[in-house]
Amino acid sequence: MAEQEHIPADPDPIARRSDPARNLAVVVYILQALSFFVGGITGLVGVIINYVKMDDVRNTWIERHFQWQIRTFWIGLLWTVIGIVTAPLIIGWFILLGISIWIIYRIVKGALALNEGKPV
Repeated sequence: MAEQEHIPADPDPIARRSDPARNLAVVVYILQALSFFVGGITGLVGVIINYVKMDDVRNTWIERHFQWQIRTFWIGLLWTVIGIVTAPLIIGWFILLGISIWIIYRIVKGALALNEGKPV
């Protein structure tokens, strides 16, 4: 399958910061980070935003950030559920620690790439 061409970010960092789609991706990264403190509900809000606004960012450099955020949410949710279910067996605590580190890594990596005007 051939990779689709994406519209690149504006090379001017000031103009890039005023892009509404970029700012929406920033909001979703913040919501994902906040989900650690509020039981995941803000992560759910973030992924809903991703799905609702996906058509608006299609074929832009922001689309990859939305896909990255969606994948982070669903894989994080899956492994969190597995970790909670297996927590009584002790292994679940290691799973929860591992998935927490992985989610933090994905949020930081994505936010840094977004700040630099790069797709993830």
